[in-house]
Amino acid sequence: MKSMIEKIINKLNGIGTFSDIRITKTDQENIYFERGNLKNVSNSLDEYHIGVRVLIKGTWGFASSTEIKEEKIDQLIEKAVKNAKEGSLFKDDKIDYIPQKPFVGEYIFVPEKDPFKMDLFEKIEYMQKIAKNMVGREKIVHSMLFAHFYKQEKYYANTEGTYSHTILYDVRPSMMVISSDGKGVQTRTYPGHMPGRRGGFESFEKFNFFDNSEKIIKEAVDLLDAPYITEKNADIIIGGSQLALQLHESVGHATESDRIFGMELSYAGKTFVKPEYIGNFKYGSDILTIYSDAGDKRGLGYHPVDDEGIPSHRVNIIKNGILVDQQTSRFTAQKLGLEPSSNMKATNAGDFPLIRMTNLCIEPVKGSLEELIRSTEKGYLIDYTKTWSIDDNRNNFQFTTEIGWKIENGELKSIVKEPTYYGITKDFWNSCDAICGEDEWTMHGTFYCGKGEPGQLMHLSHGVSPARFKNIPILPKE
Repeated sequence: MKSMIEKIINKLNGIGTFSDIRITKTDQENIYFERGNLKNVSNSLDEYHIGVRVLIKGTWGFASSTEIKEEKIDQLIEKAVKNAKEGSLFKDDKIDYIPQKPFVGEYIFVPEKDPFKMDLFEKIEYMQKIAKNMVGREKIVHSMLFAHFYKQEKYYANTEGTYSHTILYDVRPSMMVISSDGKGVQTRTYPGHMPGRRGGFESFEKFNFFDNSEKIIKEAVDLLDAPYITEKNADIIIGGSQLALQLHESVGHATESDRIFGMELSYAGKTFVKPEYIGNFKYGSDILTIYSDAGDKRGLGYHPVDDEGIPSHRVNIIKNGILVDQQTSRFTAQKLGLEPSSNMKATNAGDFPLIRMTNLCIEPVKGSLEELIRSTEKGYLIDYTKTWSIDDNRNNFQFTTEIGWKIENGELKSIVKEPTYYGITKDFWNSCDAICGEDEWTMHGTFYCGKGEPGQLMHLSHGVSPARFKNIPILPKE
């Protein structure tokens, strides 16, 4: 494959000011149980894509195919060149890249248990024991267990001399139970809204689904009789699963710089952030530092180099509460006077790269969750996303979690159901007065971050530890 790529790069040299090529091979498998029974097994193996980009007259031309054949390459290049030349007739805001130093890298992740080499019946038998354990329980009317296994091999090269080869494995496991007493319905999921992890079948096993199924069954039943929060404002400690989504929606998407320039609008919205905010806008409290780090191998967003040739590195987006940077492409970084952040990614080589979150994280501060609870006189610990909404400026939001625990005099007391809080992004993050330390910090990942037209789904992670927010508006229920 490397020799083929070298031949393609030789053909691309001299065409326009910059060109690159990506080749991906993707394997996926899904196993789904419902009410203890196997409902679906599906897979997509050896899904190949090749994509060629050329930058001519300040305009991108792109062409892709599912056929990785040398005789097709000239046709792809010809189509990409034609698209660029025709597009340049209608483009006013021309792209002018600042050359980058060449980068050569390789990363091969080796799982402890390769799900694509395991016997299918071994995986089904393991999961079936968990699924069967969730049926026949009083007041449990529905249950689900799901696993999505993913492997992608990718080659990237450009005319600046950059070359990268990676093989990555991800797994997304999840289970859910629904309880009902004939008067109401409650839901408990595990391990939460962002269960994706880097790894193979061993990552599924580490979640200890069998024992945790007992926990969520009890909580789902207990929630049927649990009260709602009645206060209109409360101090809340947000657990990692929910905080990861809060970070994703109100900081992650808001600081994707293509939204500032209207390059992403209709699918996932724009942003309230303006170029003049960078360097002075008080996005959060002084203890809040949020960074993008595509070089953290623990996260789904890891890569040696992004899909336009920028090596992975850490970039502080918010430093001690101040907005200091953005997630950028080479183009938007130049427009904002910033350095490219290594955030250009595509789902596969058949897709055009977009500015995407990789590993967007909250820097841990100090202390354990237990210590944070003890220091809270009155409030609630809440976690596990149930429903949410946010406006297309990423500014006004509302989140409901599945469960919460009342805190009185530094101790967890009774559970509450469907805690619902809302707010404005700036006010919310400025109310953060405590963030737990490194020992509580965990990567949470998703397979399903949607963006672009045509739409693309991206794998990414958020590293967070539980944090406390003061005097947050609550939507009381009767």
